[in-house]
Amino acid sequence: MIKSKILLFLLLSFIGAVFVRSFFAVTQTQIFLLSIFSLIILFTFYKNKMATLVAFLLLSFVFGLWLTDEKIAQANNLIYLGKTFEEKAVVQKVSPSTFGQNVIVQLFDEKISVLLQVPQYPEYKYGDLLEIACPAKAIENIDNTFDYRMYMAKEGVLYQCDKGKAKKLGENSGNLFLGKIIAARTVFENKIIKVIPQPYGALAIGLLLGGSGGLSKEIQSDFSRTGMTHIVAVSGYNVTIIAEYLILLGIALGLWRKQAIWFALVGIVAFVVMSGLPASAVRAGVMSGILLWAMKNGRLASCENAIIFAAAIMLFLNPLLLRWDVGFQLSFLATLGIVLTSAFWEKNFVKENKALGMSEAITLSLSAQIFVLPIIAYNFHIASLVSLLANVFILPVIPLSMLLVFLVMVFGLIWTPISLVFAWLAFVLLAYEIKLIHILSEFPWASISIEKVSVWWIVIYYIILIRIIFWIKSRENFEV
Repeated sequence: MIKSKILLFLLLSFIGAVFVRSFFAVTQTQIFLLSIFSLIILFTFYKNKMATLVAFLLLSFVFGLWLTDEKIAQANNLIYLGKTFEEKAVVQKVSPSTFGQNVIVQLFDEKISVLLQVPQYPEYKYGDLLEIACPAKAIENIDNTFDYRMYMAKEGVLYQCDKGKAKKLGENSGNLFLGKIIAARTVFENKIIKVIPQPYGALAIGLLLGGSGGLSKEIQSDFSRTGMTHIVAVSGYNVTIIAEYLILLGIALGLWRKQAIWFALVGIVAFVVMSGLPASAVRAGVMSGILLWAMKNGRLASCENAIIFAAAIMLFLNPLLLRWDVGFQLSFLATLGIVLTSAFWEKNFVKENKALGMSEAITLSLSAQIFVLPIIAYNFHIASLVSLLANVFILPVIPLSMLLVFLVMVFGLIWTPISLVFAWLAFVLLAYEIKLIHILSEFPWASISIEKVSVWWIVIYYIILIRIIFWIKSRENFEV
């Protein structure tokens, strides 16, 4: 128990350092002096356990500062700026844009990623082999409200080519495993769209596989005004539902429970890859994997520890996620809020107020919103006033919607007429969700605009929130 707490404090120290360097300037000299100070404490007071712990916490903090500083320095060190790329490249990711396609490619020679801005046709996909010829430019920020350059930097993309040539030479030049899974996603999407009309088919794909790109701008706006974007963002909520269904499916296929958990783990990995590997999906996948592994070995792991461990792993691999990936921030904070407050709501509200099962949806939504409110206000300058109401009436039907869409997809691969039965059932729920969200978004007071929020106000907000959480938990422990 003591060792696990020490590890937890070390991880929190590392995460705290990533936060500090992400938002505030820290020089290499300051990092060096702090590391020397930590080593002096360690070697001078090594017989004192508390002093040793403080020294290691400081060293973990120093490591977080250094790692983040190195990543930021790499993002600003554009050594290829102005060079004309003339070589072969492999398509890594394709997304639609206002002018055509945003295509991220990896160059053969330099082994770097470049953003190509090309027309809508010809269409490209993962694994396509291209021959490109274009001048390298720095990623440009679209406006002052969004740091697009650093957003792309956290994806490892530092350059863009908006004027150049791209010629397709072949296909299937990427990772074979990844290519097969992405191709499978395309097949699954086609099976769903074939029997569920738009825009309900796009919502079905978003619920099961993640992503809102198939939804119209109007519907996306409705989701934003009602605070319901998270249901198509591959959140921990979605992954938890999928994990539960996969375990049940494994057992139904004749697997033992431990084997069914392995089956669910493999399924989650495939799901995260098919979703496009967004931060929220990776975080949800890592956390779900940790909890499933604990179940397999008969140990009930702490959910809080699982979240922090997942955060530390992802920030170790890419510390730029913390500031420049809003999905990462929202995903972790929403899940953390639900986990930290679930016992309080269960004891003081859910048990006494069943409300046809809606009380749990209310408390889950309220917990998540309390923890993500400052981040939404800071990044989007908007706050939904109907989000709680929307979540109360939408979240209870999401698991059934996902199950029906999954059955549509599976039976679409076997025999389409059977999938039509589930498609009609799914259509009813999907139509209900879109219609209700649209009605709520039409209210004049559905959302309010918020002026620019200071980082310091966010820090103060979370300090107060953490203090309240500790007070609640101390009261619960005292009563026990």
